[in-house]
Amino acid sequence: MAKELPLGPVICDVAGSTLADDERERLQHPLVGGVILFARNYQDPAQLSALTTEIHALRTPSLPITVDHEGGRVQRFRDGFTRIPSMGALGLAYTTDPEATIRLATQTGFVLGGELRTRGVDLSFAPVLDLDYGRSAVVGDRAFSGDPVVVARLAEALVDGLNGAGCGAVGKHFPGHGWAEVDSHVATPEDERCFEAIWASDIAPYRHLIERLSGVMPAHVVYRNVVPSSAGFSEFWLQDVLRGRLGFKGVIFSDDLTMGGATRVGDIVARVMAAQAAGCDMVLICNRPDLADEVLARWRPDLTEACLGRIAAFGADATGAIPIEAAGLAAARDAVRSFVATLA
Repeated sequence: MAKELPLGPVICDVAGSTLADDERERLQHPLVGGVILFARNYQDPAQLSALTTEIHALRTPSLPITVDHEGGRVQRFRDGFTRIPSMGALGLAYTTDPEATIRLATQTGFVLGGELRTRGVDLSFAPVLDLDYGRSAVVGDRAFSGDPVVVARLAEALVDGLNGAGCGAVGKHFPGHGWAEVDSHVATPEDERCFEAIWASDIAPYRHLIERLSGVMPAHVVYRNVVPSSAGFSEFWLQDVLRGRLGFKGVIFSDDLTMGGATRVGDIVARVMAAQAAGCDMVLICNRPDLADEVLARWRPDLTEACLGRIAAFGADATGAIPIEAAGLAAARDAVRSFVATLA
């Protein structure tokens, strides 16, 4: 029988293609509010459906199941799923046929979201709204373009497709990771630009899309001529800019707090406390179940009613697999596959 328990602010992961007993216990902790899956959790579509069904059945309301499934280099589920092109490939296509590429971006979002939702995955952390300045290898072709207008137009189309398939969209990595060269997975990148430059360029896609995004994920980047802390630990970036100037009302997800770019804040409990104090509603702890357990044992957050409301709204769509109109999904798949074939 499912355990009745409101959703908490922690998103954590699981080790394999099925749940272990200690993972079932962890996922029923009151602070847990979601699960993130990785390639190691996937064997084939039927196995994924079984895993998501079991996770959803653990609690009421069900735990939302998330994944980084962007396309290109970052596509966690491959065999049995349609190959999604990189967003950079869509950006290049836009330069020769903008309107056709906008239609293709919508179809891509519909395939991406539809294939996830039919297998019980509720949300992909996509799209990347970073600009490709040719400086950041970790961003690169994960970005649509270096032109904020192109990023905004194609991301809007992709989000429309995701939403059409019943899948929310999370813009990342706010306010922009494309200028900083260091990979935030291993160290803390710095961006020396002034606020006005970032506002005019990198934040432009967020201004365009802010009412369409279910969530936003900040960057583990220090914008050292603006404030001394990285965006994910900065009240200025999350409260003054994202909530205040942009008026964002959805969920703010931290990026993974085990990444190298987060470690300068302190131990894992110090990191979750700093992220929550800055304005993150939900915190991700990935690939370190020992650290997840440490947070669950030691953290005693005092969450506002507004934060709890956003977390509950995030979980409202965690209803298990949903049917997607077969003819529409097949047609969109054909368009995406035809485009991908031109990239080989």
